[in-house]
Amino acid sequence: MTRALAIDLDGALGDTRPLWNEFLADAARRFESIAALDPASLPRDRGAAAEELDAWAAGGVGDWRAALERFAEDRVPVFLRPDGEASAALRSLTSEGIRVGVFTDAPEPLGRIALAHLGAERRVDVLEAGAGAQERLLERLGPGTTVVSSREDLVRISGSAGPPAPR
Repeated sequence: MTRALAIDLDGALGDTRPLWNEFLADAARRFESIAALDPASLPRDRGAAAEELDAWAAGGVGDWRAALERFAEDRVPVFLRPDGEASAALRSLTSEGIRVGVFTDAPEPLGRIALAHLGAERRVDVLEAGAGAQERLLERLGPGTTVVSSREDLVRISGSAGPPAPR
């Protein structure tokens, strides 16, 4: 019996990568005179990319995470749209007492803003973001946690989850 779900934000709820890529292109243009940034040279894993951005920002750029947060707040509606089926699945699962966690390799501000925009924030018990997010979330949710990687899996599980086992 499913008692907890670890949901991949980008695979099941809304892909934040296009917004991330747009932020990197904007940051490269905006901060070009302070510190050069080649978005194509950053690792695909955004947790690892964030570490490189920390080093880049130390060259005088400052708090790139705050810049990401402002950028994401302004542009998230262009990149992400709430999905009715995914929202209904989350409602169903949480009403059945299933604990829901979400993970993403994106930096925390991007993950948090995406969840809020998608209308999922209040249905999620915990968000883990950045490098090792999935592993941290699985540790927090405990043994027997089901990992959900796609919207289709989320919808399917919500239809067959049933009530959680008694504690």
